[in-house]
Amino acid sequence: MNRRHRLLALGLLVLLGVVLTMHLRVPDLAVLRQALGAHPVLGPAVFFAAYVVITALSLPIATLLSLAAGALFGVAEGSVLVSFAASLGASLAFLASRFLLRDFALARFPGLFARVNAGIARDGAFYLVSLRLVPAIPFFALNLLAGLTNLSLGRFYLASQIGMLPATVIFVNAGAGLAGLAGHGPVLTPRLATGLVLLALLPVLAPRLRDALTAKHLYARWRKPKRFERDIVVIGGGAAGLVASYVASALKAKVTLIERAEMGGDCLNTGCVPSKALLYAARAGQDFTAARAAVRAAVAGIAPHDSRARYTALGVDVREGQAFIETPWQVRAGCERITTRAIIIAAGAAPVVPPIPGLADCAYATSETLWDIDALPARLVILGGGPIGCEMAQAFALLGSAVTLVEAAPRLLVREDEEVSALIMASLRAAGVEVRTGHRAIAARPGFLRVAGEQGEVDLPFDRLLLAIGRKPRVSGYGLEELGIPLTKPGTIETNDGLQTLYPNIFACGDVAGPYQFTHMAGYQAGFAAINALLAPFWRLRPRYHAVPAVTFTTPEIARVGLNEQEAKARNVAYEVTRYVFTELDRAITEADIAGFVKVLTRPGSDKILGATIVGTDAGEMLTGFTIAMQHGLGLKKLLGVIYPYPTRGEAIRAVAGQWRQAHAPGGALVWLERLHRWRRG
Repeated sequence: MNRRHRLLALGLLVLLGVVLTMHLRVPDLAVLRQALGAHPVLGPAVFFAAYVVITALSLPIATLLSLAAGALFGVAEGSVLVSFAASLGASLAFLASRFLLRDFALARFPGLFARVNAGIARDGAFYLVSLRLVPAIPFFALNLLAGLTNLSLGRFYLASQIGMLPATVIFVNAGAGLAGLAGHGPVLTPRLATGLVLLALLPVLAPRLRDALTAKHLYARWRKPKRFERDIVVIGGGAAGLVASYVASALKAKVTLIERAEMGGDCLNTGCVPSKALLYAARAGQDFTAARAAVRAAVAGIAPHDSRARYTALGVDVREGQAFIETPWQVRAGCERITTRAIIIAAGAAPVVPPIPGLADCAYATSETLWDIDALPARLVILGGGPIGCEMAQAFALLGSAVTLVEAAPRLLVREDEEVSALIMASLRAAGVEVRTGHRAIAARPGFLRVAGEQGEVDLPFDRLLLAIGRKPRVSGYGLEELGIPLTKPGTIETNDGLQTLYPNIFACGDVAGPYQFTHMAGYQAGFAAINALLAPFWRLRPRYHAVPAVTFTTPEIARVGLNEQEAKARNVAYEVTRYVFTELDRAITEADIAGFVKVLTRPGSDKILGATIVGTDAGEMLTGFTIAMQHGLGLKKLLGVIYPYPTRGEAIRAVAGQWRQAHAPGGALVWLERLHRWRRG
């Protein structure tokens, strides 16, 4: 339940309380209070017992009883009654859940309870207190959930007593104020006004109170400096670190950027820039020597954009060396210690080197060391059929290497639809690449990689072996372990939706945070991390991931944003497909380059775009139109109304939108329109 829904629910609850109390006449309240006054022990005892039973049975009406407690007993006595009755009833529900439901729930949802138990093991009862303070999960549901965990009964009771107290006092006070509406005095008394205001602010104040207590608990073992030398220290000078530093500096913050290697990170020096330069040179028919020179020229041409000199001129304090986070507010850069209000981790990722027996004795390369090769390998074996493997297989085949591409999965680019995989496989084979899908590497020795497939084992000869099976986040060597910052199952740093780590003033973005390993995603996240680091705790922006573009720069290019068909099926998302082939596009026909298509997924009966896949020349450039549309909620009808220059490949966007519109034309209206035309012709 988001904040808007919580506010709506509380508003309806207050309205219900007002209606109930207004229908309760003064004589009725007077009689009830008189009866309670005549039985000062029995009356509260009966109410207490009723509250315990209702809470123990997990009936979702305890809030109304809290309002009633304020109306009948007043704020002080009502708060005491409700607080202890709620905690006792919650403990009974806790025990019932533990004995009746625990085995069933653990068998059905082992992952969920593993995470909850990890939180309890780390923070003890405080973990439950933090959940109690924010009523995102109803209290009665939380009682049942807690019974399924490893939390002890004593800790549960204590956490419930503390965690439910703020909300209890607010609701009891509101009930006492609402009771005044039944009299003949002023409608809006100070008590009622205070109660209603506190009820409205509860969804806003409770998370902030929880965050404050969580921070106090986390930071207890660290000494916070009274003054800070910097507003932000950024660890890593790649795409994410550079954007974070730029944004923070533009907002007039004092920023220190620490990079242990070359500015620009992997993208500039060993990733996007050199690989695309190599592909372009290979397609242009250059030899390996000229292609290497083109790669160096491309890196040198872009390097000033990411240089230390440029960022120093922007006001960023750039340091060279290994960073180490010593406390949540102190980072060591080399031998110097820097105090800072916030830290942004943008440490990037490194190539995965699989544990293949004998690999250490072989001449292998990764995406980082590939650019050190000074002679074209006559035989190149590439392990991994993802985007990097496919791009480099095509480039080296065009440069003259005999390339063998090995992929353990049954097809290349397994995240794409099967028809896309088939097209790229045909293109690579046309370029002379030997593609071996369904083969896994089992051993290596100098000059040979042994792979196993359905037909058995085979030794593939090579002069150079390229490992392209993925990248892993850099999460060690700079203090995460010492601070106890947790990682996700894929190995990224665990963050919330505002990119905050376990410590609210430490943020992570880019490859190290995931879930996407794209340069453009690293820059996108970095802007949010910088703004949140400067504005916390007063404001938090949340990045949106529903329109993330990705491009594989092979020939043909493969570009996608949002869902494709296989993802939609896996998530059980209903969709319609509209498809347009480039054999009908004028620009493609004039260039005799008609291979490829545009495929758009929409909600059934709607022009809302769920995703788009483009295969063909300039697919990455064309994808931007769909990305903008998805980011801003524009449907295909809006794209159809745009003027596209002729002849361009961008016209394919209008064409596919037109096909959708034609398929969804209102048949009945067209019949009447035809009759209208016939009548007007006489």
